Amino acid sequence: MSRWRSTGLLAAICAVCLTGCSTLGEREAAASRTALRFEESVQQKDGARACAALAPETRQEVEQSAKKPCAQALFEEQLPQAVSVHGADVYGQQARVVLNGDTLFLSAFPVGWKITAAGCVPRPRRPYQCQIKGG
Repeated sequence: MSRWRSTGLLAAICAVCLTGCSTLGEREAAASRTALRFEESVQQKDGARACAALAPETRQEVEQSAKKPCAQALFEEQLPQAVSVHGADVYGQQARVVLNGDTLFLSAFPVGWKITAAGCVPRPRRPYQCQIKGG
C-alpha cells in the first residue's frame, strides 16, 4: 500500500510541475497580448483604451506629469511603435514584454495584466530608461 501512495504522490507532484510550466506560458502569452493591445491602442490614438491598459499608479503619473487627462497626455509622450513580440518574461506578478520597437513592464492585477512602464530602453549595467512609468 505504501508503494501505491508514493507513486500517487509522485504523479501528483509531476502534474503540479507540468501545470506550472503551462501556466507560465499562459501568463507570458497573456502579458504579451496586453502589451500588443496597448501598442495597438496608442497607434490608433484610442486614448481611453490605452489608458485603461495602464496600472493605476502609471496612469496617475502620466496625468500628473502632463497636468492633463491620460487620454490626452499619453500621446504627447510619442511612444515608439511596435507591432510584434520578440519575447516575454514573467517573474511572479511582474512581466517584461520585449517588442520589435519597445519594451514594456507589466504587473498582474485581479483584472489581468496592466502596463507599469512603456517606452523603455535598456542601458548598460543600469535599469531601463522608460518614457512612462508609475510613481
